Amino acid sequence: METTRTDRFKTAILLIAATGLIAGLAFYFSGEPDVANAVWIAGVVPALAALVVEILRSLRSGEVGLDIVAALSMSAALVFGETLAAAVVAVMYSGGTFLEAFAEGRARREMHDLLSRVPRTATRHRNGGLEEVPLNEIAPGDRLLIRQGDVVPVDGTLSSETAFVDTSALTGESLPVRLRYGAEAMSGSTNAGEAFDLIATHEAKDSTYAGIVRLVEEAQASKAPMSRLADRWSLGFLAVTVSIAFAAWWFTGDPIRAVAVLVVATPCPLILAVPVALVAGLSRAAHFGVLIKGAGPLETMARIRTLILDKTGTLTDGRPQIVAIDSHDGMAEEDILRLAAALDQASKHPVAQAIVAAAKERGFSLPVPSDVAEIPGEGVVGYVEGRKIIVGGDAFVASRVGRRPGDHSAIAAGSVLVAVAVDGHMVGHLVMSDPLRDGAGQMLDGLRREGIARILLATGDRADVAERVTEGLGLDGLRAGLTPDQKVLLVLTERKNGPVMMVGDGVNDAPALAAADVGVAMGARGAAASAEAADVVLLVDRIDRLGLGIEIARGARRIAVESVVAGIGLSVMGMIAAAFGYLTPVQGALLQEVIDVAVILNALRALRIAPHEPTIPKPKAVSSGQDDIAQGATP
Repeated sequence: METTRTDRFKTAILLIAATGLIAGLAFYFSGEPDVANAVWIAGVVPALAALVVEILRSLRSGEVGLDIVAALSMSAALVFGETLAAAVVAVMYSGGTFLEAFAEGRARREMHDLLSRVPRTATRHRNGGLEEVPLNEIAPGDRLLIRQGDVVPVDGTLSSETAFVDTSALTGESLPVRLRYGAEAMSGSTNAGEAFDLIATHEAKDSTYAGIVRLVEEAQASKAPMSRLADRWSLGFLAVTVSIAFAAWWFTGDPIRAVAVLVVATPCPLILAVPVALVAGLSRAAHFGVLIKGAGPLETMARIRTLILDKTGTLTDGRPQIVAIDSHDGMAEEDILRLAAALDQASKHPVAQAIVAAAKERGFSLPVPSDVAEIPGEGVVGYVEGRKIIVGGDAFVASRVGRRPGDHSAIAAGSVLVAVAVDGHMVGHLVMSDPLRDGAGQMLDGLRREGIARILLATGDRADVAERVTEGLGLDGLRAGLTPDQKVLLVLTERKNGPVMMVGDGVNDAPALAAADVGVAMGARGAAASAEAADVVLLVDRIDRLGLGIEIARGARRIAVESVVAGIGLSVMGMIAAAFGYLTPVQGALLQEVIDVAVILNALRALRIAPHEPTIPKPKAVSSGQDDIAQGATP
């Protein structure tokens, strides 16, 4: 509401100034110069008064901006009778502020699209029927109907067999994502297929989309350090302007030359080109699923020299996958997996759930187990299709079938060995590992090309597991076995060499993310605590988007610097020309507005930054390790 009132006020000032300029010209060419002067003054005074009020507000908050030059030029033009020049400056100044508002609105359009997509109600199953309820009435456990085209209102798990959801508004993924029964659905995504049922897991205020909206609002309200730096530059520019104007008057005795210098030095929207460029960068990054919490973090992100990566869930996928199935009793590999997965449906252990997911991905139909008993940290025993099945660690299963554990020293570090027994016989083993993310190597190479000097791995996992995972990645350092406070110490140590970025996804990463100059959270599957502590959230579960975000940040900052340097440089050249009498006050005003418009349009180039998207290779099984799994945990 406040923004709307401000925009209307700026529009009104522009209309008054423009009307005064045009009406004054009409009277002037009608042979009534005195009336023209009066009309021009009437058009200038409201713009000058609004400008003075804005300057006083800035001074009270300790800021000195280039608007002082605009006030000086209008005042000097009125004092020395250059009313037409004053009217032109008033139109140009009010037009510049209007253009600023329009440019910033254009830069934030994609963010407003996010806000406009917030659903107001949801369809809930109740007593055998359907009811439309406000979002704040949805509670975890409610069963919701998501119709085709609906925006998913809250985070939840899929209760139908399959669903197709469009996450492009959140992640930049162009193709719909297929979800299976039990999969997590992110609020803010759109149902691109048939209607499906969703079991709510969060209230609306705690869901992913609500968090994104809050981050967007914070981003829009932020002011970049570069903007404050530009304000400090204004002191030097103001001194240069006054010096040139005074010298022109002193050496020529012509006050009109001083007025012309002041008019040329009216860079009304110049300094706002910086936030326009950075806000445009925020919008562009959000399009690719990189949500940056403000222009400040974006500007810092562009200067990063050191990158610290967590391993599990960041550099690796974070979910164990089957890399091999060894059969010992002539049973087919497919049968071993199917029976193990059928029994593991009764367990919530990450490894058990990974086995179930692997079986479903292969299209296996899993029967319901019976008489299931789970021994925490050891394994699961039960019956599937009338056969007794045991799934768990090798030692646990071997003891249950009356045999000694085998020698599995050849298994790669960090791999998990899951034994499977059927009717008292050891039938095989499932070898599982946490694979390196596809394209991790290409992502790191791209970051080095973007100027990242040091890339380190920080993990709580064992050193042998971390070394195997990072083999061939060319990291500059590896720190294993770290506790959360040790990760913080590593971040603080590396900050001595320049700005540090930390990337993580777990609760244990949150302190380090908060300590880093820029903390990046893997928000698609990461913990809420890490997303809350981070400055940047990757909304899509792809580590390569980090490189895109940095490339966009550096592009936006480069464009912002270009805008400042070009705008101030051209203004100084114009002032010198005016001091030597080559520009009249009216010509100077027109020239300065051309410069201002050009600078704003240049800043908007940040909306067209096209980062180089890496080519992700086909998935391949890479043995690695998961922090808790690698330490011997079994289903």
